[in-house]
Amino acid sequence: MTKMFDLTGKVAIVTGGNGGIGLGMAQGLAQAGAAVAVVGRNAAKNQAAVDGLKKLGGKAIAIEADVTDEAACRKLVADTVEALGRLDILVNNAGMNIRKQPQDYTLKEWQEVMRTNLDSAFMMSQAAYPHMKKAGGGKIICIGSMTTIFGAPFVAPYSASKGAIVQMARSMATAWAKDNIQVNAVLPGFIDTDLTKGARRDVPGLSDKVVARTPAGRWGVPPDLAGTAVYLASAASDF
Repeated sequence: MTKMFDLTGKVAIVTGGNGGIGLGMAQGLAQAGAAVAVVGRNAAKNQAAVDGLKKLGGKAIAIEADVTDEAACRKLVADTVEALGRLDILVNNAGMNIRKQPQDYTLKEWQEVMRTNLDSAFMMSQAAYPHMKKAGGGKIICIGSMTTIFGAPFVAPYSASKGAIVQMARSMATAWAKDNIQVNAVLPGFIDTDLTKGARRDVPGLSDKVVARTPAGRWGVPPDLAGTAVYLASAASDF
């Protein structure tokens, strides 16, 4: 059973892996034996994340890149393969939010959220595909949201992007199953991250409402997603 979840010899890319859910997942992958490329725009945060992963006994590298740029996506995938030898796992975690009422967004703001959350995952998956196919298979994990399945008044573009993420993952899963590439989307609950700290500041009473509706009686924390990442990146989820 232990071997089923063993990621020794596997190589993972985690976008937005220098904090929050991405870092929690990267830590899980590293502890299971995977080498991890941490991707983000903040070089200092990238390096801090890599230093932490190495302390867990894993091999890790930092890549500073903007995943809203198609050429940058293809380059960072190529750089990872060059540095670590292959690519088996991709976690599409990079994301952002702008909290406003729907009527108050500018088109530029809408497009910025969609480009960061959805377009980046599409471009990264496209860039990863030929390398995973060459390796005989792979795992792609996309980060959705509970707002995929219910609405909130202050997250229209975010919800739209996350709903699209799930449908994109389903389409890719059916297209790439023949290449032994499994694509899944994770819809986290309310997780305590820098992104959600802003929501708790901006939305009165949000924290208390979350705790009241959550059976565990608390906000989630990034390490709560580590096991999910390992399962979806391992042979345990081959079907």
